[in-house]
Amino acid sequence: MAEVPHIVAYLKPVCGWSNSVRTTFAKYDLAYEDKDIINNPDIYAEMVQKSGQPLSPCVEINGQMLADVDGDEVEAWMLENGVVEPVSA
Repeated sequence: MAEVPHIVAYLKPVCGWSNSVRTTFAKYDLAYEDKDIINNPDIYAEMVQKSGQPLSPCVEINGQMLADVDGDEVEAWMLENGVVEPVSA
């Protein structure tokens, strides 16, 4: 089993792409910090500063920033980089 990844997700409270990221983390039973970029301007500014661009969702996994991604892209990255093992849906 890989070590537990440190995940920070910059997400909108209500958003299809943000929800697809949440669904992906739930699928793998991963804990993550869900940062609300809509109701907290400081968190939005932090996301833009860290990702270098203004689009969300952005997900930081073990210090690696994935900018403007959906759940499928996050899942593919985690599988490629050994963060998670494939699971059957």
